Amino acid sequence: MMPRNGQTWIALSAGVLMGLTPAPVNAWFLAWFALAPLWILVTTHSKFNASPPHLTRFAKRSRRFFSPEFRIGFTWGFGYNIIALSWITGLHPLTWMGIPWLASVLITLACWLIITLWGALLVGIWAALLAWLDRFSAPRSLSPLLRILIGTALWCILETIWSWSPLEWTFLGYTQSPNNLWILHLGQLSGPMLVTGAIVAFNGLIAEAWAARQIRHSLWQSNVLVGMSLVWLIGLHGVGLALYSRSLGEPAETALKVGIVQGNVPTRIKLFEEGSRLSIDHYTKGYEALVAQGVDAVLTPEGAFPWLWLGSPLRNPFYQTILERQVLAWVGTVNLDQGKLTQSLVTIDGAGKILSDYDKVKLVPLGEYIPFESTLGSFIGRLSPVEATLKPGRFDQQFNTPFGQAIVGICYESAFSELFRQQAASGGQFILTASNNDPYGAAMMAQHHAQDVMRAIETDRWAVRATNTGFSGIVDPHGRTQWLSGFRTYETHAHTIYRRQAQTPYVQWGDRFTPSLSFLAIGGWLIAKWRDRARRPL
Repeated sequence: MMPRNGQTWIALSAGVLMGLTPAPVNAWFLAWFALAPLWILVTTHSKFNASPPHLTRFAKRSRRFFSPEFRIGFTWGFGYNIIALSWITGLHPLTWMGIPWLASVLITLACWLIITLWGALLVGIWAALLAWLDRFSAPRSLSPLLRILIGTALWCILETIWSWSPLEWTFLGYTQSPNNLWILHLGQLSGPMLVTGAIVAFNGLIAEAWAARQIRHSLWQSNVLVGMSLVWLIGLHGVGLALYSRSLGEPAETALKVGIVQGNVPTRIKLFEEGSRLSIDHYTKGYEALVAQGVDAVLTPEGAFPWLWLGSPLRNPFYQTILERQVLAWVGTVNLDQGKLTQSLVTIDGAGKILSDYDKVKLVPLGEYIPFESTLGSFIGRLSPVEATLKPGRFDQQFNTPFGQAIVGICYESAFSELFRQQAASGGQFILTASNNDPYGAAMMAQHHAQDVMRAIETDRWAVRATNTGFSGIVDPHGRTQWLSGFRTYETHAHTIYRRQAQTPYVQWGDRFTPSLSFLAIGGWLIAKWRDRARRPL
């Protein structure tokens, strides 16, 4: 029996390897192997000690809930998230907000730890459930293929549940973006859960092949599972390649020349007089430069003007320039909705009229609102530069422009594919994302870009990304980055994109993969239980 400390270190090391798959390391190929050690530890549960008989009933129940498998899964998830989310340390220092240096360190570490633990909880629950279902099937354990089916379904179900929460970023599928574009095209069929399922199932196949050889001593079964894993890996990449190879066929009449201004106004000065002057100067000059290049519209980042300047626009030089140049602008600002501030993107036409607005739906916990504010508000320090709790927008918003309906995501929302799918299904023809990304470093900005690459592929839309400090970009419907700005630079860029109306299977029907896989897993498990009972002697 392997010592428990050895199991813990194996799980932690494998999780750390998975944490190296996104930026800044971008070792995306490790995702196809880094989950296998956890799978082996969880499914060979005979290696774990049973509960000692002298424990109290409460202790036994607690031990059952926080089972060895849960702790091993939680450890793997901790290793994955603590590395993948290490960019959160860029929050420090918060001294510009009047927070003492030591308190800034503690707040930053607390945020990093809380988000890491939330992600680790998903893996812990997955491990505990998979082991419990396998053990519950005694006296016979689940067959390798049924265990793979159930394990993959459980992971996709949990990631789906986590996507409903206000806090998620490290879905397994994003480990492949923006490098493995072939496999990301599976997202067109059933969204990011199909990419996640492909990764989990492959890891399950190689883990079960190892267990068949080393534990069950079945060379034949091991070879079959290895062969199936290769067919799975090559076959899915082949499907992705077929989707990736399709011609975009962009008609000239759908062209739209869009300009991007990356203002590079640090958050630490944005709300003060120096930041206000810099914002007006950078965005006004950038707008004028892009208009001179003949753009049809100009996109600015989230919070380019983080005050209610629309309430008295005549005093804003940027607004005056719009009236003079008469070219539409999508402006990142804040609005008022029933007395509460919203983080918004607004469409301002050449005549200065507000044609449409989009209010951010997925607000950042602690950064833009306080969860359970009525009970926790007096105990939790504010991290947001906005001086009031923001109000979330409606999920069913439509962002209409003179060029057709756009799909909008503001900053953190790039991680939530359903927001983009819903807007594409209602008629969105191109994607606009507006983000701040300051004070975080290049790793976070690269991961954010990777999220938008996935959304562009899933919806089969061109994506225009405007950020404050990097990396702004243009992504085509195949996920290919056509242009990417620098890190913490002031830049402008004009690019021609194309409006598209075709809808992918994912846009039309949503995630059909997870419920279908779940029904198959439940059916397979019930059949296995029925067969096991039928074999028992009367």
